Amino acid sequence: MSQTSIVTKSKSKSLPPSLVVKLGKFVWTTLWHLMMSRLAPRNQTGEYVRPSSQFRHSIGTEAENPYQPAAGRYCLIVGLGCPWAHRTLVVRALKGLSDGIAVSIASPSPDAGIWVLDSEFEGCQTLPELYQLANPGYNGRSTVPVLWDSEKKAIVNNESAEIIVMLNSQFNDFAQYPTLNLYPEELQETIDNWNEKIYHAVNNGVYRCGFAQTQDAYNSSCDELFTTLDEIDTVLATKRYLCGDKVTLADVRLFTTLFRFDVVYYGLFKCNRYRIQDYKNLGLYLRDLYQLPGVAETCDLEAVKRDYYGNLFPLNPGGIIPSGPDLTSLLEPHNRQYKELAIPD
Repeated sequence: MSQTSIVTKSKSKSLPPSLVVKLGKFVWTTLWHLMMSRLAPRNQTGEYVRPSSQFRHSIGTEAENPYQPAAGRYCLIVGLGCPWAHRTLVVRALKGLSDGIAVSIASPSPDAGIWVLDSEFEGCQTLPELYQLANPGYNGRSTVPVLWDSEKKAIVNNESAEIIVMLNSQFNDFAQYPTLNLYPEELQETIDNWNEKIYHAVNNGVYRCGFAQTQDAYNSSCDELFTTLDEIDTVLATKRYLCGDKVTLADVRLFTTLFRFDVVYYGLFKCNRYRIQDYKNLGLYLRDLYQLPGVAETCDLEAVKRDYYGNLFPLNPGGIIPSGPDLTSLLEPHNRQYKELAIPD
């Protein structure tokens, strides 16, 4: 048989390009939906639905409360890339609680799909093991952050919104800045209103964009996200912080999403109408918060990029981690000193 005949025969057995494309799309889409169902549960419209946290105990001084405030008794278990865990580190830094509350780091395993403790903790190597130690037979999600009671070998709480309230109020006897109140009574209603709006549209909104499994679900989430960012930018034109001239928990909760926005959410999560630095006020506000005492030290850009780009396989199958950006711009003057944050001596 001549070489020409062999080539002709080989070509005749090749699959049509359109069939190859259709087959590839079918296989990948099927696998993608399967992986996304494990990563990000959805409702009937394809919108991401975040599961609720399961451990909701509180620390307090009431006689009947088994979780009394104490220095050295509690530990925060966090992932440095996780925005929810990052909140707890920011409040710990602002309150000056580094001597009273320890921190243990966990990192996501892209292959196992679980959080792995960087160092052995309570005899455990992984977060699921620690959850089992605290609650044998537990079969829910094992997430960060965790507020751990080393005395009782128990998980006090794994809901970041509640942990930061406790860090603000229950450890003042051991805090370097006990008079700094990030949740003052006179502002609590305003803070709570901002928290509700920001959680749904921004904190969780970026995930609703990135984990959307239908175009309609994505469009709805994206519209709500940027409508809310526009509203916040307008408010910040006349206020240094969301609730006035004092930083509050509402700012902390927004900050950890803003810090990740241009680095991760803009590209990986398709939140790409605008960058935070494109906004007249939000970009400067981000700098302002980043430059508060101790906050920059809680921000690990490389961990953020590694945990998102390297761990979310359905969104980034190649696992390629971008090289930038440079964070030096966050150290430039923000010129938002309507009133300096008062840190007591």
